[in-house]
Amino acid sequence: MRTKGIAHDISKNQDSLAVKLNLRQSGPFIGLGGMATTLFLYAWSAIVVRDLVSLLVLPSIWLLLFMLTLAWFTRYPYRVLAMPFVAAGLWFAVIVM
Repeated sequence: MRTKGIAHDISKNQDSLAVKLNLRQSGPFIGLGGMATTLFLYAWSAIVVRDLVSLLVLPSIWLLLFMLTLAWFTRYPYRVLAMPFVAAGLWFAVIVM
């Protein structure tokens, strides 16, 4: 005999259909998207700030960070998620100096 009724069945189905955040699978893709956005910071500084550091060193640093992001894509997904923040912080530190 069913005593819980339809409301229990609906809540049971909602629990099974809930979307769970899995950063181990989606984190690397979020990190690559973040690295693509930091590319605009590095490109802007190479165009606007006319000195040797902005023209040669900063794009080289971004390229190294991006290659490291690609190398860590499957091995260390949480590190890849943090890479855009590292790239943006490094850019800010170099531009402010």
